[in-house]
Order: sequence, then C-alpha cells, then structure tokens
Amino acid sequence: MMNYSKHVIGIFLVLAGTGIGFCQRVEKENLFSELLKSAEQGDATAQYSLGVMYYYGYGEGVEKDFHQAAEWFSRAADQGNAEAQHFLGVIYATGEGVPQDKQQAAEWFRKAAEQGKAEAQFQVGVIYYNGDGITQDKSQAVEWYHKAAEQGFAAAQNNLGNMYCNGEGVSHDYRQAEEWFRKAAEQGGAEAQYNLGLRYANGEGVTQDYQQAVEWYRKAAEQGNAQAQYNLGNMYYDGQGVTQDYQKAAEWFRKAAEQGNAKAQLFLGVMYAEGEGVPQDKQQAAEWYYKAAEQGLALAQYNLGCMYNNGEGVEKDFRQAAEWCRKAAEQGDAKAQFNLGLKYNEGKGVTQDYSKAAKWYQKAAENGNASAQFNLGIHIQSLFSFEGVF
Repeated sequence: MMNYSKHVIGIFLVLAGTGIGFCQRVEKENLFSELLKSAEQGDATAQYSLGVMYYYGYGEGVEKDFHQAAEWFSRAADQGNAEAQHFLGVIYATGEGVPQDKQQAAEWFRKAAEQGKAEAQFQVGVIYYNGDGITQDKSQAVEWYHKAAEQGFAAAQNNLGNMYCNGEGVSHDYRQAEEWFRKAAEQGGAEAQYNLGLRYANGEGVTQDYQQAVEWYRKAAEQGNAQAQYNLGNMYYDGQGVTQDYQKAAEWFRKAAEQGNAKAQLFLGVMYAEGEGVPQDKQQAAEWYYKAAEQGLALAQYNLGCMYNNGEGVEKDFRQAAEWCRKAAEQGDAKAQFNLGLKYNEGKGVTQDYSKAAKWYQKAAENGNASAQFNLGIHIQSLFSFEGVF
C-alpha cells in the first residue's frame, strides 16, 4: 500500500495582487493602451501586467502571444519584479514563447524565490529534487520546500512530507512527515490527504487508526485521487475502519480503474470474476484483467492467461494463455512460472519441450510453489526411470 507521490513541477499561473490592482485603476476600454504607455516608460508592474495579458489573451483586442508575453515579463524581471521572474521561469520551463531552457528557468525561479515568493521557492525545490537545469541536490530541495511550506504553500508541505517519509535530503522521520502532510491535507490537498491516510493505515508517525485512514482516503478520493480511491476500495473490501461492503469496494475500485490505476483494474476484474459486489461477469473480468495486464501487472497477466486457458470470458486460446503466463512468469510470479512449465510439458500453446518445462518448474519451485517442487521431483525421477538405468 506504500506508494508515495512523485515530485512533479506544478506550474502556478497566478495574477499578482499588484498587477490586478494596476488593472483595476484603469478604465477597461483604455486598459491595454494605458498599460503599454506605462510599460514603455519603464513601469515594472505595467510590464508584468502586459505580459499577463499577452500570456492569457486577456483584454479587448489582445490575442494570446507567448513571445510578446516573454518579452514583457523579461523587462519586468530585469527590474526585479518577483512575479515576472516567476512567470519567466514558467515560460523557460515550458518553452512557451522562448526556446525551452531548464537552466534559465532555474535561474529565474531562484531570483523570485530569493525575494520570498512561495510558488517560486516550491519550484526551486522541485528543480533541485529532479536535477532540472542544475545539479540534483535533495538537501537543497528540502531547504526550498521548507521555505515555501513555512509560508503555507500546500504543495511544498506535501513534498516536504514525502522527503521526511522517504529520508531524502533529511533523516527519515515519520512524525515530521505526518505533520507536514497534515498541514497540506487540512488545506484540501488531495495528495497530502492520501498520504496522511497512509500514515494512519500503516501507523507511521501516528497511532495506527483505520477509521482515520478511511476518513483521509475518502477526502482525497472524493477529489478524484485515484490511489486514494483504490485504497478506500481496499478498506471496504477488507472491512478495515468501515463495515465490510463489497458493493462500495467495487464502486471505489471502478473510479480508480477508470483513471487507469492498474491495481484497481485487477481488483475490479477479480470482483467480476467472483461476483463480489457486482453481478458475476467473466467477460468484464477479462476486460479489466487485460487493462491491468497491459500496464505490466503480473497478477493480472497471470489471471488473464488463466481466462484464455479455460475459455472464461474469452475464447479458449492456449497460445494467448501461454503468452500472458510468460509475461507474468518473467516478472517472477510463481504460479505463472509453474503453469508455463505445465504448458511446455504438455505442449499447449507452445512447442512441447521438457527441458523448458523443467526450467520453469525450477524457477517456480525456488519461489516456493509446492506443485512445481512436486512436478520437478517427478521430472527428475523420470530421467532415471528408463530401462537400463539402475
């Protein structure tokens, strides 16, 4: 269940209070011309506001123009306007209106960050974490996340929680992780709500409490967080923190599965195969197994192989059965390894090959599969059972 969030650059395109205030002081029909006049006279706030107008295509007769936006942001940024510096970092990071340049992005984000802009501090933390445009340095990432987090920036609080949780750039500390996740979660951050749910589910940094886990998973799940939806489905399936309810489990698995969560797709397939919480439907089971199997989930690949082997929900096809079993077997799934050995032994879906059968029995046996250990013993015994061997 431990699945921590990835650090991803979030682009925060926000009109600054100063820019909005400037715009509000000017009659709407004269907005652009007045801004242009002030911008050409060197007013940094006007230059920034003009950049915003071009970036969004805001204002009568103003078309979206990233190149013009970059030019005006650059003029304002050179004068030390933190909002423009941050926006210029965004533009260089995305390559909108300028050639993409991660190093330039990092420099402009840093300039804005050093002036105390929380979004920029967060971006600098992300850049140090990923090593985009600068040398990767997770301790620096922590430092900049901390600056933004102290200002109440929820995404930074969540990422700082991850750093403490994983011991990246700081000493491993579940208690600190829980504190930062909670700060972000209480601001409504779905990923932080999910992470806080994990802490309660696993008793990391807090006393284990399945009811609290369910509560935080639900908050994140209702915001569309697929991993939280999957975990909430698990809680309903197992009856942890809630009354066991297969129907609700299936509902939450479906929500996550429709967003592409492979584990949820697998579990939804299982529920259709068994008729748990949904009417039994082997065809639906096969379809959900296929979606998860295509994403590389070994158990889904094995289950799909079984469906093809038995002709459940799909037409019986030993070749397809062997193919999906092989995919799972190559990932170390012991049941799949055993079944692939059987197929080589019997020549179903593959050319009969006793040596390959033995090879897969051996792998499955080493993974603790009792049936494979038995079959391997029989296979070895048969090698010494022909006439003339004493």
